Amino acid sequence: MTESGISRRRLLGTAGATGLALGAAGGAAGYAAAPADTSSSSPAASLTSLGADAVMFHGKHQPGITTPVQSRGHLIAFDLAAGAGRKEAAALLRRWSATAERLMAGKAAAGEDTDVARDAGPSSLTVTFGFGHSFFSRTGLEKQRPGALDPLPDFSSDHLDKARSDGDLWAQIGANDPLVAFHALRAIQKEAGDAARVRWQMNGFNRSPGATAHPMTTRNLMGQIDGTNNPKPSDDDFDRRIYVPATGAAGATRDPSWMAGGSYVVVRRIRMLLDDWEKLGLEHQEAVIGRHKSDGSPLTGGTEATEPKLEKAGADGKYVIALNAHARITRPDQNGGSAMLRRPFSYHDGFDKGGEPDAGLLFVCWQADPLRGFVPVQRKLDRGDALSEFIRHEASGLFAVPGGAAKGEYVGQRLLEG
Repeated sequence: MTESGISRRRLLGTAGATGLALGAAGGAAGYAAAPADTSSSSPAASLTSLGADAVMFHGKHQPGITTPVQSRGHLIAFDLAAGAGRKEAAALLRRWSATAERLMAGKAAAGEDTDVARDAGPSSLTVTFGFGHSFFSRTGLEKQRPGALDPLPDFSSDHLDKARSDGDLWAQIGANDPLVAFHALRAIQKEAGDAARVRWQMNGFNRSPGATAHPMTTRNLMGQIDGTNNPKPSDDDFDRRIYVPATGAAGATRDPSWMAGGSYVVVRRIRMLLDDWEKLGLEHQEAVIGRHKSDGSPLTGGTEATEPKLEKAGADGKYVIALNAHARITRPDQNGGSAMLRRPFSYHDGFDKGGEPDAGLLFVCWQADPLRGFVPVQRKLDRGDALSEFIRHEASGLFAVPGGAAKGEYVGQRLLEG
């Protein structure tokens, strides 16, 4: 698959490229790589599979939701500039979509590229866009604002910085190469031009692919396996729980038609009080979570995938998994079946004045309805999670993420031109 003139970062497939396609009913995000260019003159012919892996921009759903979590992530929110409205927002989303499509295909940004990611492949880059509650009043589209986008309730564990919360527009960027991720972040910020200004921006990371002997659930900065029991695209009810159905479809909600195929994302910057956590012994840490730190298995036995036996008692007559253990409180069957797809990044922003690490989790979760996904679980955690003593919620946002753009369209076109 060639163009006239070789792009500096070609969409390649190599012998080690994954060429994945998730087979969820309803079409989960896909992955594809073009045939390898074996020409010795190709500057990218020796790209490893890590660099050559590419994710498709166009599709039923936006990329970056079911895409395997990457090793580097950036979250960024914008506010529309004074005087900017629906027309300017549409032009901005058109520019952003064109830029995201090019970069995810391993091409240079249009116009004057910064060359930050020169010589690198697409590295599983994804760019995902969403709209905040305030976007609709700024653009005169209040009647199209989904009810599910109503502000999240207050939680007693919140210590939220309003300057680092919410926003008119939101973008998530992920890649398995930090320069590729930064290149996309810089391109998106530059393309905002005079239409929008940065409200806040956060940087995250995860373990790199291939760093372990076999694929496994990632660990957070507390050393705990984080992501057990996540919904899987192969689950029969995955689409129903994660994506907004088309109007008139079975199980359709009152969401506006432009949200069909979309999802709602809750973003929380959760600081981990690591100095306090690390003073606990291993047994105490495992009791707080309700799982073994070594392999993520429940304290009642089995493997990471084994369902915890919540009614099992020890020799002392007490529950093996305590009533306030994190694993008990977050179980879907303990929350009316609430489900959300967690796709977080860890972060470390240096040390505070007291010398304690400013580090933790950029919690990102996806669901078809946050009032049935995130909110009931967080309310229950708020009432008595043993982990609450060691974390602090410092920023928050809720965004409506529309479905994917078809070829020739831009993200949000059904809203902005409907």
